[in-house]
Amino acid sequence: MSTAPSVTVSLRLPAQSGQRLRRLAGRHGWTTSDAGARLVEEGLRRSEFAFIDFRDSADGRHACLQGSSLAVWEIMRLAREYQNDAAAVARHLQWPEAKVQAAFNYAGAFPAEIDAALADNDAVDFATLSRMLPQAKPFPANDPAGK
Repeated sequence: MSTAPSVTVSLRLPAQSGQRLRRLAGRHGWTTSDAGARLVEEGLRRSEFAFIDFRDSADGRHACLQGSSLAVWEIMRLAREYQNDAAAVARHLQWPEAKVQAAFNYAGAFPAEIDAALADNDAVDFATLSRMLPQAKPFPANDPAGK
């Protein structure tokens, strides 16, 4: 999440929580300390930003919008198409504008995180995708007849 200077904070967890934390760390290849720090940071962000949650994906953990499958970076990618007009994005998604604004607020607070995810997405073109998925075939998105 961040490479900012750190501070040591001691806390006591119930034994079962400690075991669950170790399992989580193991699944992700993190140290127990890193896992705990990530969970605290995510919890703080959840409490500071409306509608924000965190989920695992194939390429790591991402800030997502509650009640949807969309990551904040995906909403910001869509926002590019609408010149960063939150109301237009909300109409497109058929969401309340406040929910879209929550994504904008989070992206504004953590621009490096969102910019990195957008850059990763932009780096994948069809040639790259077809190397990973040989069965992939291009399709014309604007052809309503499907020809």
